[in-house]
Amino acid sequence: MEVGGRSMVFTTGMNPSSEQDRPIQDFDMIIVGTGSGNSIPGPEFDDWKIAIIEEGVFGGTCLNVGCIPSKMFIYAADVALQAQNASKYGLDITLDGVRWSDIRDRVFGRIDPIASGGEQYRAGDECPNITVFDGHGAFTADRANGDQRVIEVNGQLLTAPTIVLGAGARVHVPPISGIDPKHDAPVVPYETSDTVMRLDELPKSMIILGGGYIASELGHVFSAFGVNVTMVNRSRALLRNEDTAISQRFTEIMSERIDVRLGSRHHKVRQLEDGRIEMTYRDLDDDHTEIVTGDVLLVATGRVSNGDRLNVEAAGIEHQSHRLVVDAAGRTNISGIWAFGDVSNKLQLKHLANLEMRNVRHNILNPDDIRTTDYTLTPHAVFGNPQIAAVGLTERAARDAGINVMVASKDYGATAYGWAMEDDSGFVKLVADADTRRLVGAHIIGPQSSTLIHQLIQGMAYDRTVDEMASGFMYIHPALNEVVENALLDF
Repeated sequence: MEVGGRSMVFTTGMNPSSEQDRPIQDFDMIIVGTGSGNSIPGPEFDDWKIAIIEEGVFGGTCLNVGCIPSKMFIYAADVALQAQNASKYGLDITLDGVRWSDIRDRVFGRIDPIASGGEQYRAGDECPNITVFDGHGAFTADRANGDQRVIEVNGQLLTAPTIVLGAGARVHVPPISGIDPKHDAPVVPYETSDTVMRLDELPKSMIILGGGYIASELGHVFSAFGVNVTMVNRSRALLRNEDTAISQRFTEIMSERIDVRLGSRHHKVRQLEDGRIEMTYRDLDDDHTEIVTGDVLLVATGRVSNGDRLNVEAAGIEHQSHRLVVDAAGRTNISGIWAFGDVSNKLQLKHLANLEMRNVRHNILNPDDIRTTDYTLTPHAVFGNPQIAAVGLTERAARDAGINVMVASKDYGATAYGWAMEDDSGFVKLVADADTRRLVGAHIIGPQSSTLIHQLIQGMAYDRTVDEMASGFMYIHPALNEVVENALLDF
């Protein structure tokens, strides 16, 4: 089986006699995955014998194929798009070219040494209490000694009283003819978010299957770099999990930049004789067949937990489909086995994985002082163009929860800095409880929304009313944060 371009072999068990013939190596702690999990071993664990298991590239998704490289590409794309739209500021600027290989090499020339250096550090003399195992780790189905905490990696058996599972997630590949080998059709070449940023050449055209944050961010990157992008999405809006007003505005803006096809179903893919990729689908509205073609197909339909690839049944660990079941402290149902991040949480966010990891780390060291993770104010951002950031409830979710909702909205263009930017699409939408006058949700679309959201997060975290947040301190004039102030003042 292949995940992110790497071959994976999964252990489903072994016969007891073969297990008896091999010694089981004892550790104090086993960590599976080196994303946020690599931050667990610190000075407090210097007297612990630790095994770290990593199947892929050291450092996990965020460092190697996720948030960090993608945002480096996105920053370059933002600059390219700004140059293309500079005429509204009275500037005559042209984008003379995109040196794709230079952009790519700038990104991975910085990232790849960090990944390799991280592994060398953990495996080197500076960490004498840590043993790094490069390979796939999974619980064994047959245990000669009856211990549930036995993990096999590269034919070796490891056990520990404390096991931390931070194995992350992998690319989701939908069951579509031409993509899924289970269908009676040749599988076409396609890219995923794990591979597309390392392309040798910038294609002239691209089909992107998906309409979530990965598809939206990469759609922005490649279209800004001059690629003719067609985005094919099943739902009737991009980023459909965002607040409805945000999703609608983003869909409108992206539809002006690229060919957005919404409400699609029954997708099929094939490769044409000239090497191009052809996708056919049925339109949800009138059920007629549509055809799109492109030089490259990017499958960007999300990521799924690797929890189903750890053979957790052998350890008796509870799971729901792919995800491992944990409590707010990160504990599985098996004492001493912990999990965090994408392997157990449907909110696949690096900052959330880091928080969960810190709490798990604390709880292992301090079993009498358990910390739990509060997910109420988990913020997120989508680094498309325009940016999107949100925290708390959408308006619909707040109404469904029975909250006496009041809503305020303010356009970027209603502020002085918005005038400077000539921004006519960004806005702040706030959702509050009219009875308590507390903010229950904040949603921003526009430049620097991922930064602007933080003053609202702080106000919510410290239980301030919307009146206190609006007038309890001074906002710098004429900074962009006045759009937040003015939205709050509308209450």
